Amino acid sequence: MSQLADIFTQVIEQYSAEFSVTNKLVLGFSGGVDSRVMLQLLAEYRQSKGCDVLAVHVHHGLSDKADKWAEQCKTWCQQLNIECVVERVALETQGQSIEAAAREARYNAIAYHVNSGDLLLVGQHADDQIETFLLALKRGSGPKGLSAMAECMPFAGGQLVRPLLNVTREQIEQYANDLQLEWLEDESNQDTRFDRNYIRHCVTPLLTERWSSIHRAVNRSAQLCAEQESLLAELLSDKFAAVIGTDNSLAIDGLDQESERVRSHLIRLWFERAHLPMPSREHLYAIWQQVAQAAQDANPILKLGDIEVRRFAGRLYHVGVSQDVSGWSSPLVLNQAITLPDQLGGLVVSSAPSGQISLTEDQLSRLTVTFNPEGLSAHPQGRGHSRKLKKLFQEYQVPSWLRRRMPIIMCDEHVVAVVGLFIDKRFSGGDYQIEWQRK
Repeated sequence: MSQLADIFTQVIEQYSAEFSVTNKLVLGFSGGVDSRVMLQLLAEYRQSKGCDVLAVHVHHGLSDKADKWAEQCKTWCQQLNIECVVERVALETQGQSIEAAAREARYNAIAYHVNSGDLLLVGQHADDQIETFLLALKRGSGPKGLSAMAECMPFAGGQLVRPLLNVTREQIEQYANDLQLEWLEDESNQDTRFDRNYIRHCVTPLLTERWSSIHRAVNRSAQLCAEQESLLAELLSDKFAAVIGTDNSLAIDGLDQESERVRSHLIRLWFERAHLPMPSREHLYAIWQQVAQAAQDANPILKLGDIEVRRFAGRLYHVGVSQDVSGWSSPLVLNQAITLPDQLGGLVVSSAPSGQISLTEDQLSRLTVTFNPEGLSAHPQGRGHSRKLKKLFQEYQVPSWLRRRMPIIMCDEHVVAVVGLFIDKRFSGGDYQIEWQRK
């Protein structure tokens, strides 16, 4: 057995035992030399262990060779009797780099095939670790960023494992050449305008020439940074539990009692728990000063990439950036579900013997749904009088960013219900019900 096969087997068996892997091994298969070697190693491992395996190739459509690459990956898998699934994705950059968007789309597509008890195998190696470490260093990252890539981490329903993380690119290419393997070459990997490619072609060779042990040194530093982050999280676990809410918001009063350093790390832990990119030092300052400490009558918003940090009722929230749906409306027909905009799910009014809503047949024919509360009033069941929806949202403690994302059922100019919140007294109790099928 080759040295690479020994390393591959040792890592797989270590994490298979640690996480009681009972299902299958999934390979993220790009067709590049790293994953091509991994495919060969996986076939050998399957032959000796008899486990279930699957290769997933993600077709980004970024190259005019993408169709040819997908077919070639399927051919290699067929030759080794390994099932190959090709997932086609459409990239949505939305302010991200193409590289970041492709990476996110790739992992989202692969996640569909990773279930509980699975290991996802990816081909990143020691040279990739150097690149990730140096990119984090360039950004001025702290220990979290300098932790670079872990050998094993949770992913979807299973675990993501990098069996070759301590193996150099040179060793991988030598193995491929010894076995006379073919692999795909993506021409974009030669473009040194991209930072990662610049490090790969212009920086790492110089570092390796000067210090032959640089791969081991970077891996060791990354591991030490990861251990420091884990220790900090452990030491701060009680403080974090004291400020985090069941809705994943943070208590501003609790944060205010801590030193700036502790407070900043608690906010980082908050982002990590939500699997969000780590905020920079400047972002941490802005979160505290511009959002948490804003005037009491303000409605502060700090946009960070695809999320917004908001404040409500003395707590911090991170919420996804959403479309303005206040101009949208649609008629409602009995027992016919409608699709709400911006992934807000579906809505249906249906007959029910012991329902929540009372409507005449004539009223049923005039139902609509909207998201715009402007100028509307309602009299919730159990309340003494009618009030503007703006006031009712405040009384019901609805955060400001949700007030135009809750379906409002209308009959002509009258509010029948704010779905999920209340039913108007005039329409309360009867033979109909509303179901909001949220995504």
